[in-house]
Amino acid sequence: MSLDLAFDSAQAAIADALGQFCADRAPDDEVKAQAGRFPAELWRLLAEQGVLALAAPDGEGGAVELLAALEPLGRAVFPGPIFATLFAAQVLPEKQRALVTSGEALVAVADGPLVPWAPVAQLFVELDGDAVHLARPRGPIEPLATLGGEPWGRVALERVRPLGDARRALALHDLALAAYLAAAGQRLVADAAEHARTRKQFGAAIGEFQAVALPLADAYLRLTACETLARAAACRFDGDDRRAAEYAAAARVSASAAAREAAFTAHQVFGAIGITLEGPAFHVSRRIQQLAAQPPGLERGRTALLACYGM
Repeated sequence: MSLDLAFDSAQAAIADALGQFCADRAPDDEVKAQAGRFPAELWRLLAEQGVLALAAPDGEGGAVELLAALEPLGRAVFPGPIFATLFAAQVLPEKQRALVTSGEALVAVADGPLVPWAPVAQLFVELDGDAVHLARPRGPIEPLATLGGEPWGRVALERVRPLGDARRALALHDLALAAYLAAAGQRLVADAAEHARTRKQFGAAIGEFQAVALPLADAYLRLTACETLARAAACRFDGDDRRAAEYAAAARVSASAAAREAAFTAHQVFGAIGITLEGPAFHVSRRIQQLAAQPPGLERGRTALLACYGM
């Protein structure tokens, strides 16, 4: 039996609308300018698009619609605590959920003492295996510098109340992250390929050399496979497949590896300009590296996948 993974007309309209939104509101210069701080105005505008409420218990759409929104956001490397918000929207009570999906409050998701977006968050949720709790800081939050420029913090939390089972929320989080990372990696490969087409050495475009062209082609194929895997996993999620969480974990693990490898390849193609702050690649690659390693980490997904094969 075949599965059509192309977006339908409604889902394509979401992707087109978010693509135009990013082009208008989050061009590269604006995204670069947000490094190291919370992008308050961009975040408010994103919330107005309804993206943060997609697939929430009282929101519209499902996982496939969410991926239709996340793919253009990934290509634009849109900043902000997107994945913490999508996770929290699955587990928070209605009142707090409305605050985070509307952009009025920020939420941080903790799976250890180092917490992304903790210095600017008003709400905290803490993971404990497959369970999740509403929490609050016990003391001051120690700000930490990060590769991606996002504000992280070291903080000890105390639990306020249990919020139930986190497995569905974790699966949706993994799907969203997989779609974003695959799209960000594809954008980086496309930019590197264009550079290879126009940059000349020894009288020829560097893209004519196999040492440049073949790694780019390999990165493109891997990322396209990851996009397909994420969409297939989203269909299983929306269909309440009992193995949906495993497929979501596989999508995230695969996209994280492929996007990081694409970042390495792109930097090799761009050379020195690829590592400058104002260059065409660094703001994309550092976002990829940051998200690929952010908590809740990949170990949970890897463990689940190994268990599927009795390992």
